[in-house]
Amino acid sequence: MNGEESGECGFSRRAWILGALAAAAGVLRPISAMSQDTQLVQRNIPSTDERIPAIGLGTWQTFDVSTAGDVRAPLRQVLQRFVALGGRVIDSSPMYGRSEEVVGELATELGIQDQLFVATKVWTRGRAEGIRQMETSMRQLRVERLHLMQVHNLLDAATHLDTLSAWKREGRIRYLGVTHYTAGAHDDLERALREHTLDFIQVNLSVAERAAERSLLPLAAERGVAVVINRPFAEGALFRTVRGHALPGWAAEMDCHSWGQIFLKYILAHPAVTVVIPATSNPRHLEDNMGAGLGRLPTVEERERIVRAVVG
Repeated sequence: MNGEESGECGFSRRAWILGALAAAAGVLRPISAMSQDTQLVQRNIPSTDERIPAIGLGTWQTFDVSTAGDVRAPLRQVLQRFVALGGRVIDSSPMYGRSEEVVGELATELGIQDQLFVATKVWTRGRAEGIRQMETSMRQLRVERLHLMQVHNLLDAATHLDTLSAWKREGRIRYLGVTHYTAGAHDDLERALREHTLDFIQVNLSVAERAAERSLLPLAAERGVAVVINRPFAEGALFRTVRGHALPGWAAEMDCHSWGQIFLKYILAHPAVTVVIPATSNPRHLEDNMGAGLGRLPTVEERERIVRAVVG
């Protein structure tokens, strides 16, 4: 399927999205006014109705560090503060160098393993090699059971999904899914949604990369599949676009205190989105990202205003 569907089915999807977007704009409080009983916005995993916080933590590049000196100290702070502010979902991959190992070690040191929703990926070809890699990931992450295992960039997806379906039945993983990070792979992700029983997909979406909104996200909602969002800042391009620009006055109407929160709230306001996973090694940036999970979410019209303000 390319683009937006036409006809009666296409209209019903568009109407559903517009109605749900309006309903999604609930009222929460900004992080500066957060009280002990305030939670980050939560979303349901459609296949089980389990609720998870909608702001997660990615590890691409940021957690791929050595053990030398105090290089891991900021990451320890990031992970500790992430959990303290209500975060749970942390996403990694064997593609990300030492990231799995670092997450496992720090989570164990901090005693927060039981509070995390740990997701990683399989990124290789062949059944035997896939099993070997996934078992290595579990050892490095120091978990006996993974919350979510995903096929990274759809590499040998049919082979690995067959293994993961068996692992799910055996209780070795709770959820399975597939991922990609480019708009050019969206047709392949749609095909996977139609051909396989998935719990999650992971895809790129940002103010600058909105292609997933046309048909992929509506299809995921229709199929009852949770959506993880990667590249929420378009690998930093969004910050370069607004560099030197003052925060617009209307940001306060959406309880946004930074451009980063505007970018994240744009994503969170889409009703098909389950969790967004910005990556950072900076504790201050982590706190700012988490603040996007509090406060009012943008309406349909406000999302359009964000697009006009950022990309024209």
